Amino acid sequence: MRKTLRGTVVSDKMSQTVVVLVKRYVKHPKYGKFISRSKRYKAHDPKGLFHEGDTVEIRSCRPLSKDKHFEVIYA
Repeated sequence: MRKTLRGTVVSDKMSQTVVVLVKRYVKHPKYGKFISRSKRYKAHDPKGLFHEGDTVEIRSCRPLSKDKHFEVIYA
């Protein structure tokens, strides 16, 4: 199974790469309060179709560079 995540494109300045911000809510293990956590992933976008503000879904793939191991599936 490949990991699939949904997030928002926050940067499209690189060629064939977009940066996707993925937000999630986690419950604090001791206090029970829900906390917002976020992480930025670099994803492969070979045709340059996606721009800042687009909501996209990304899927894990083989390592394409040092930091890039996700690919954009669709918006």
